[in-house]
Amino acid sequence: MNPVTAKLNADHLLLQALQEDITSEDVTTNAVMPTAKPGQADLLCKQDGILAGIDIFRRVFELLDETVQVKAFFKDGDAVKKGDRLATVTGDMRVILSGERTALNYLQRMSGIATYTHSVAKLLEGSKTKLLDTRKTTPNMRIFEKYAVRVGGGCNHRYNLSDGVLIKDNHIGAAGGVKEAVRMAKEYAPFVRKIEIEVENLDMLREALEAGADIIMLDNMTPEQMRQAVQIVDGRAQTECSGNITKENIAKILDIGVDFVSSGALTHSAPILDVSLKNLHAV
Repeated sequence: MNPVTAKLNADHLLLQALQEDITSEDVTTNAVMPTAKPGQADLLCKQDGILAGIDIFRRVFELLDETVQVKAFFKDGDAVKKGDRLATVTGDMRVILSGERTALNYLQRMSGIATYTHSVAKLLEGSKTKLLDTRKTTPNMRIFEKYAVRVGGGCNHRYNLSDGVLIKDNHIGAAGGVKEAVRMAKEYAPFVRKIEIEVENLDMLREALEAGADIIMLDNMTPEQMRQAVQIVDGRAQTECSGNITKENIAKILDIGVDFVSSGALTHSAPILDVSLKNLHAV
C-alpha cells in the first residue's frame, strides 16, 4: 500500500476511534477546563520493548487540533526501556486530555505486537524460514497491526481476501477436492497470482503437488509430518507451516526447512507494551 493511500485509510480509522470515545463532548475535561490553556505532557515507557506507532500517536492529536506538537525522542523499530521518555506532547491541555486514551491505545497495541514479533523473529535467526502474520487481526486494526509486525521484524502474509489465492479446508470441500480446487483457482486467477493451498496430511500434499500448487501450507501437522512433507515436496513448491505457532513452540520447526511459518499469535495474542502520558502541566 502506498504512503498516500495508507495515510487516508489510517485517518479514516483514527477518526472513527475518536468518535467512539467522544460521542458528543469530553464532559470531564470541559468541566475542569472550560477555556484553552497551553500545556505539555510526557510520554513515558513503563517496560522494555520495541516501539511502533509513534506517528499514529501523533496523528490522533493532530486530527483533534493541528497545532498540537508531538516531539518524539525515539522512532518506530527502536528498542525502548522502562523509564525512557519517548516523547513530549505540547498544545491545548483540553486536546491532550481528550486524545490521550485513543492515542495511547494505538501506541500500546502496536508496540506490543512489534515487541512480541521481535521476540519470535529472533528465534528464527540463522534459519531459512521467514516469519509471517495472518488475517487474525482486530477488526478495523489490520493496517496498524500488520505494520507493527513489519516493525518487529516479521513479514506480512496477504493483507486481505483480494490480495492472494489461499485455498483452505472449506474451499476444498466446496470445490469437491484438492485437485479440483487448484484447477478452478488457476482458471479464475490472473496468471501472475500464485496459488497457495492448505493441506492437513501427506495424501493431500501429494494431490496439491500433482495439481501444480505454488505454495503448500502444512496445517496443524506434527514436526515429523512436516519433515516428511518437506522431503516429499523437494523444492517443487514453497512450503509454509501454520497452526498454533507461538514463541513457546516455534523452536520445534527450526531445522525442518519450511520456507515460511505463519503465526496468528503475532496479532491476536501479543500483550500491550505499557506506556503512559504523565506530568501534564501548563507552559
